[in-house]
Amino acid sequence: MVPSIRVLTVTSDLKGVVCRMLRAAVDADRDTVLVWRNHPEVRRVSLSTHVIGAEEHARWWTAATTDPARHVLIFCDDGVPAGVVLFDLRRDPAVWSFYLDVAGLGAALLPAWMRLEREAVAYAFGELGLDRLGGEALASNRQVLALHRRFGFRELRRYERLVDGTPQTVVWTERGRQ
Repeated sequence: MVPSIRVLTVTSDLKGVVCRMLRAAVDADRDTVLVWRNHPEVRRVSLSTHVIGAEEHARWWTAATTDPARHVLIFCDDGVPAGVVLFDLRRDPAVWSFYLDVAGLGAALLPAWMRLEREAVAYAFGELGLDRLGGEALASNRQVLALHRRFGFRELRRYERLVDGTPQTVVWTERGRQ
């Protein structure tokens, strides 16, 4: 199990699971994460935009949560699960991604997004002990690219990638421990 780095004393509705700023995902989170991922606004900026079915998600969930080189974390905002952060240590540099509960956060989305990025970067360079961290974003997702820049990520390259059969420009951003 992945240790949490921020302690809050709020208990979520997940049968006694303490919801910290970042905590290891548990099986009770699986269906909630699928709902977040399938939100139209999340799909619109994802590298795979189709609606993910329950079976496909269950296969991914099992593979991701049982692989010691992959970390699936739940981001909590005010003690409530509000997003997911994924770290994949199988590549060099490690790769990260995230998405939030767009519907549940509403007007609080931007402040939560900033807290999530701050906590995830701290986790990557603290708990995981990484020296570098990178990620992909669609070039059209200007908001996430701007946020990444704010947190020290630099654009290193752009390349074309098929996203559900359509060529899209993808931006690789990366930062080191600072």
